[in-house]
Amino acid sequence: MPSSSPAATRGKGLLLTFICIGIFMVYLDSTIVNVALPEIQHDLSTNLTQLQWIIDAYALVVACLLLTAGTLGDIFGRKRIFLSGLVGFLVASMLCAVSPSYEFLLIARVLQGAAGSVMIPVSLALVSTTFPEPAARARAIGIWAGIGGLALAAGPVLGGVLVDAFGWQSIFWVNLPFGLIALAVLNARLPESKAPGRRRADVVGQILFVVSIAALAYALIEASARGWSDSVIVAAFALATVAMAAFIGWELRQEQPMLPMSLFHSPVLVVAGAVNFLGLFGLYGSIFLLTFYLQQVNGLSTTETGVRFLALNVSIMVFSYVASVVAAKFGPKVPILIGSVASAVGLFELGLLDPGSGFGEYWWSMALLGAGVSLVGAPATVALLSSVRPEQAGTASGVSNTFRQVGSVFGVALCGTLLLRHLGGAVPDAVGGIAMAPDARQETVSALSHGDLSVIEQLPARLQGPVMDAVGPVFTEGLRIGFTTAAIGTLVGGLFALIILPSRKKQAAKAAAAPAATGPTVASDSAPR
Repeated sequence: MPSSSPAATRGKGLLLTFICIGIFMVYLDSTIVNVALPEIQHDLSTNLTQLQWIIDAYALVVACLLLTAGTLGDIFGRKRIFLSGLVGFLVASMLCAVSPSYEFLLIARVLQGAAGSVMIPVSLALVSTTFPEPAARARAIGIWAGIGGLALAAGPVLGGVLVDAFGWQSIFWVNLPFGLIALAVLNARLPESKAPGRRRADVVGQILFVVSIAALAYALIEASARGWSDSVIVAAFALATVAMAAFIGWELRQEQPMLPMSLFHSPVLVVAGAVNFLGLFGLYGSIFLLTFYLQQVNGLSTTETGVRFLALNVSIMVFSYVASVVAAKFGPKVPILIGSVASAVGLFELGLLDPGSGFGEYWWSMALLGAGVSLVGAPATVALLSSVRPEQAGTASGVSNTFRQVGSVFGVALCGTLLLRHLGGAVPDAVGGIAMAPDARQETVSALSHGDLSVIEQLPARLQGPVMDAVGPVFTEGLRIGFTTAAIGTLVGGLFALIILPSRKKQAAKAAAAPAATGPTVASDSAPR
């Protein structure tokens, strides 16, 4: 058949390559920016709260728009939407690279996230339509997923090399040559496809979901600066609650909802979503905290920081494969439990870091965290997909990815906020015994309380050592609070899995008994609606 000829196979392989290049860029930009944060802070005069927004603005938009993006491809054509997203991503990358201010960079990151959110689900649909044969499709989807994991792992290392060699702007410029080539090839050779039947976008549901998640993220991030009892923060929490309640009510009444509430009738889906949320919460929160520890407390370069992150990233890559093997043999419950405990131990140990701790003291903690996150992620998604009917698999996968993205947003938001809250209370006392001019003291305390340790470099040489010695332990104490919070979260996720997820034996017994006891209609009767 023509579709299986060598030429056709090479053509499909070429399309897969350039689709994956687009996805590589989207996932890369969720981690490559972390190691550039201290340089961005220095050049654009930002505080820690603003740096949280540079990370979270991107992840927040991706998380909020992910469920709707796939529908747009079904309605308007997947090729058209994917290429539009790719063009938007490249334009936004250029805007990030030329940003003259924090506000400009923040808007550009929002645009990047919006474009990236379109590309992720539509790319998976394109892979599925390009490879209609089940075996070839499975291999292609495996490559697609592996490229995403590779991008996440490569981000800190590639970012460190680029920032040291060419400045922080280079982490955005690097997208252009690869993106333009992918755009040219896919525009010329990728066929258009749409979903059969008529679908419509759930605009009202999308708006309510964005308002709810954005308001909650704003409250968590800005609470450190304004105070938890500030009227604006209280109003933001209230808005998030009201908008989420309105979203749920709206979705329950729709024939084609953005997020079918019937999916949540399955306790397995709820647990899998929570485990994914808490796993990414700990991972992204720890990456954010570790970046500042390694560069600002220990004084490492961006390249040295990226190399140390290899302990985490290589572990993620290796155990992503191990997790699938373990889940296939023992079911998802066992690897999720092991992964939750491993992540918690790694996070607790990272919380014990002191100023000047050597790589030999913490590399294994980073590796343990990477192993744990991987052992949780894939099996949780397997459990989630096995709990829904086959025709709901696409939506359930979108729900899983949304939980993961929202977890990454709140991980950075809450861990950063806890650190800033600690710094605000402890920094004044820490530097209180160091003699310096009143104006210099006020400026130094203000900057340090907002997480900007670069202010120490502006002090007279005789003060730099004593101030760093005084605030280094304060900074690591703040890190400990964030790491401990993330560790407790992963243990809670593991506890949920222990209590609710069925064992492999129970799953097999239920699958074997269902047809004999109730006939062919049981699958639909027992499935979540």
